[in-house]
Amino acid sequence: MKKTILLMIAMGVAVLGFAQTDLTICHTSATEKFALFASNKSFNKMHKSPLSYTHISEAGGKMITFKTDGADANGFLITSKNKTNNWIFVFQEWWGLNDHIKREAENLYHDLGNVNVLALDMYDGKVATAREDAGKYMSEFKQERGNAIVKGALAYIGTDAKVGTIGWCFGGGQSMQAALTAGKQAVACVIYYGMPEDNLDRLKTLNCDVLDIWPTQDKWINKDVTEKFEKNMASLGKKLIVKSYDADHAFANPSNPGHKKEFTVDAYKHTLEFFKARLK
Repeated sequence: MKKTILLMIAMGVAVLGFAQTDLTICHTSATEKFALFASNKSFNKMHKSPLSYTHISEAGGKMITFKTDGADANGFLITSKNKTNNWIFVFQEWWGLNDHIKREAENLYHDLGNVNVLALDMYDGKVATAREDAGKYMSEFKQERGNAIVKGALAYIGTDAKVGTIGWCFGGGQSMQAALTAGKQAVACVIYYGMPEDNLDRLKTLNCDVLDIWPTQDKWINKDVTEKFEKNMASLGKKLIVKSYDADHAFANPSNPGHKKEFTVDAYKHTLEFFKARLK
């Protein structure tokens, strides 16, 4: 009898352990899921150190600070020559707001026309050149702080602004989170191999169409992740456009020495078309 009771207790503890594990997984946010990749050696190894580059803005881009619910935040701002309520929020790779991202912000500014561009510093001043540091910064990032930065940026640009979002890798997920935070001000969201939102209660509040740039060789934002995102968006009546490329994660990262130029050019063409159709 004593052995039976002990066995039943052990089984109960095991079941409780599984239940707690399932509960944790079920409530893991998209940002936390992506942050877990930082502890994976394969994920880290595939991110080669960014090429050396110093950005000199030809469009008058400058670093600014703005208020948030907490510490002031930073961003790289380029304002349109003619007054407009069209805005693009640009989100960094896991390296941080480096000069490569500032260049991408400026490219969007020139190629879209009639738009203001703000690249947000989601690491509050920290920029990595080594993948060990990038992984550390990404794993330390808190979505609550990210949301506060986006809300501060929205307050900075005003309630009449129409916002498109774009980001790569870590920033791809932040592009999606920013579109959700922006609510009715969001008009377009572009994700480059970032973790999509899979909480249906949050996803149903999305106000804009999404362009998902997906490399089919990506082991992280893989086929299962992408197909689930497609299914979730369809179930909620949300418009999702997926552009697939026979490439690996980070193929279009502006700082990646091994990026695929042909695919990057094509993905960028679709990005511009997507934004232009929705920022009028």
